[in-house]
Amino acid sequence: MLSLTDITKSYGSHKLFERVTFTLNSGDRFGLVGRNGHGKSTLIKIIAGMESAERGTIITPRGYSMGYLSQTPLFSENSVEKEGLAALNDGEQDYIARKILFGLGFTAEQLSVHPCNLSGGFQIRLMLAKLLIKKPNLLLLDEPTNFLDILSVRWLKAFLQRFQGELILITHDRAFMDDVITHTMGIHRGFVKVIKGETKKYYDAIAQEEEVYEKTRLNEQAKRKDMEIYISRFRAKARLANLVQSRLKRLAKMEKREKLSKIDELDFSFKYKPIVSKTFLQAISLAFGYDDKPLFKNLAFTLSEGDRICVIGKNGLGKSSLLKVLAGFLEPKEGEILKHSSSKAGYYAQDGLDSTLSANNTVEEEVAKSAGYILERSAVRRVCAALLFSGEDALKRISLLSGGERSRVALAKLAVIPQSYLMLDEPTNHLDMDASDALLEALDNFEGPIIAVTHNEAYLYALANKLIVFQGETPFLFEGGYAEFLEKVGFSEEEKKPPKPKKEGKRLRAEIIGEKSRTLNPLKERIAFTENKICACEELEKSLIQDMQTATERQSGRELSVIGAKLREVKEDMDACYEELNRLFIEYDEKERRYNLMLEDCR
Repeated sequence: MLSLTDITKSYGSHKLFERVTFTLNSGDRFGLVGRNGHGKSTLIKIIAGMESAERGTIITPRGYSMGYLSQTPLFSENSVEKEGLAALNDGEQDYIARKILFGLGFTAEQLSVHPCNLSGGFQIRLMLAKLLIKKPNLLLLDEPTNFLDILSVRWLKAFLQRFQGELILITHDRAFMDDVITHTMGIHRGFVKVIKGETKKYYDAIAQEEEVYEKTRLNEQAKRKDMEIYISRFRAKARLANLVQSRLKRLAKMEKREKLSKIDELDFSFKYKPIVSKTFLQAISLAFGYDDKPLFKNLAFTLSEGDRICVIGKNGLGKSSLLKVLAGFLEPKEGEILKHSSSKAGYYAQDGLDSTLSANNTVEEEVAKSAGYILERSAVRRVCAALLFSGEDALKRISLLSGGERSRVALAKLAVIPQSYLMLDEPTNHLDMDASDALLEALDNFEGPIIAVTHNEAYLYALANKLIVFQGETPFLFEGGYAEFLEKVGFSEEEKKPPKPKKEGKRLRAEIIGEKSRTLNPLKERIAFTENKICACEELEKSLIQDMQTATERQSGRELSVIGAKLREVKEDMDACYEELNRLFIEYDEKERRYNLMLEDCR
């Protein structure tokens, strides 16, 4: 259990949140939502002890462990496998570490690689793997899916659904969050609210509260105005002096509700540039790869009117490369791409934000450049404002923007001029949930076809009517939505079990059961011994209290002094026993939970 009381945090004059109070009970899994910059990551860091609050308290039980997913990799071993094994708790089997590493997308070849030689994304995966292997009581995960492919996302979701501890999760993937959490906790207008249930229930509750607040404010404002008119009209009439004074007192006591400040919403659309043909793009026997690594071959598909094609599969198989080939940034090794001569393609490169944006330009200049400097400044400003860069924010330099802000600039560059079709590579990676929802709505309303690489299952369920699946020897086109794909085809890798020791499952299960008994039985005996000792202390305490009453009746000071000293000793022994019993219960529950998970993995 974790308890926060009156936690407040500011940076200078900017208050992030105040009086944050909530309790995370056993088994609770909180999804933390709110706009970027409103303090979600800061709150998690305060809970993890990485940042301090201005005031407030955090209370955790003795021995309660927390695991925070750091975005700064730190390694001590010379291979991925050793790094994972080092995170194992005492008594756990090695295969548990390998199971988690494989689940997060590591290959057998990567197990021997030095962690420092991994890509940045896989280094973060390894940090996440170590955290899951360690199995703390509380997991604090800030955007854990950002560097995961769709299979790893689905594996992580299943892992968190089985996780028996507590969880606080930040993610832009609404479907992922809703499938994992028990409660939604949001930071809104500087305060935190917790609702049992999924994110929609939370947002509906906030909207209803604000609607009630505004109606109440307007009602009170009308009453205040009526009283002020009455007071002004009858102040000079002596016979109504008492009534006037009564209204003055009521007016003074009335709480004046301030009008809620307007929260800017991401509200934009992609303009459509129509063409005379129903076919926008056609890929014929497409192949691409590097000298040492062929990525795909014989890929053929057509992007037609009404198509919403999502590209899915494991990382490293060529999904982003496919979009770059289609956009003309890479040359195909074989095959050809036919495009309609009058079409205009909008391309969003997730891994190339820094290279596609000019660091020294302002937001306004970058958007104007994308439009070819043909739009009036007022039109450019409107697009900037729609992407939450209004007023002075439109004059910020690109070099000073956060990842989420740069993503919004890249989207503004697509929104400023009409596009015939859109090609998007992981467009949600740096967006918060509100921005991600607004983008999904804009894409859904776009009249042209779309091809997008994404691991966001909310997008896949809502948007895709076709899929390009990177699976097997070569990617293939699936004519249907994501739910239909999972039902009819599915991911072949999910059917495979990661490598386990050579021992047969039954034998391994028997070994784990035996080890569980050898570990837990001594703990049971110590618990029983301590409970008996507490009972003996309680009986002795009752006897001493009886003796003290008798000594009091005799008025024997010496006897009272001896009995009082014995009573203090008994109470000290009893307090020590209760502390020991609490520690033993925590140790027993933790070890029993871990052995049960090991047995579940053997099925």
